[in-house]
Amino acid sequence: MKSIWNHSDFLPSLPAEYRLERGEGYTPLIRSRSIGAKLGIPELYFKLENLNPTGSYKDRFAAMFVALLKSRQQQFCLSTSSGNTGAALAAYCAAAGITCVLAIVDGAPLPKIKQMQLYGAHTYMIAGFGRDSGITAGVFAVLENISRSMQLPLPISAYRYCAEGMQGVQTMAYEILEEKDADHIFCPAGGGGLTLAIAKGCSVYGARHPAIRLPRVHCVQPEGNDTIAGALRYHLPGARKIASSDTAISGLQVPDILDGNEVVTACHSSGGNGYIVKDQDVFDWQKMLALQEGIFCEPAAAVSVAGLADASRRGEVSKGEKVVCLITGSGFKDMQTVDKNFQLPELPRIDQAALDGIVRQLQTK
Repeated sequence: MKSIWNHSDFLPSLPAEYRLERGEGYTPLIRSRSIGAKLGIPELYFKLENLNPTGSYKDRFAAMFVALLKSRQQQFCLSTSSGNTGAALAAYCAAAGITCVLAIVDGAPLPKIKQMQLYGAHTYMIAGFGRDSGITAGVFAVLENISRSMQLPLPISAYRYCAEGMQGVQTMAYEILEEKDADHIFCPAGGGGLTLAIAKGCSVYGARHPAIRLPRVHCVQPEGNDTIAGALRYHLPGARKIASSDTAISGLQVPDILDGNEVVTACHSSGGNGYIVKDQDVFDWQKMLALQEGIFCEPAAAVSVAGLADASRRGEVSKGEKVVCLITGSGFKDMQTVDKNFQLPELPRIDQAALDGIVRQLQTK
């Protein structure tokens, strides 16, 4: 079975007995059947990270970090999450027999929390966490102190906190470059860890394969959490902290800089740019991905496509170029957003006699 450990030569050296393989990594890279043509980008591809074991790219991070815990004989994992990191850590800790405790971002989607709990994690939602920068900084300080006392990195999917785990995320870039000579990769961003992982992964892979042409890595953020993308777009010296995040896009509500400064440098080095998108555009693209591509992703994943649409309008992506949008998580993780933002039809309850007539009527359309 292929997993992130197929790239073990790029990863921290850990004996095989500490590795947990649940099917993470080597997700499909599929060509768009509809949206690419509408945007004038016929070579548009989607990296389907929603098909990882717990439904997001964070399984790459969890697989790497839990292997590190096992190698150090640790039986306790403490982290924070808005959903996907927590679900991934809870699952991999369950498989490893490790106790998992999670401080949850205020307002995180209930389906994600239930997923963590089903894996046996101890979950606690912190009021104001992820919305207020002061509260968020305070929570991080508490968790960092505890992790430091355990002589472990804090397993948050950011290089600032856990560079070891983020090396697992870099394997996504290796897979893309093995399969496709992409010109652009569009990444959704909150604190910037994923974008930085893709940029670092491309750079590391390129150093091993100097003949390969590396893609431009772009950072896309919702306008209610523009800590990095604006700095890229307007050539500011670095990322900026904001007082609070007011985007409705779950998972990208990160008012602090985290990996932002490194993302600005790495994206500029790759030739990439920043794209700032409206929440409503993200929800619209989420719906279009489902209706036109058969891809049901969470809103944070649709941010990458919203960014590409903006780049296409600006003329910053050419028709002949190959573009990859990262589809980072499953739509099933955030059904509350579906209920709130999409007017789905009521489910009619009909009798047997009505079925034949309805089907025949629909066949004639």
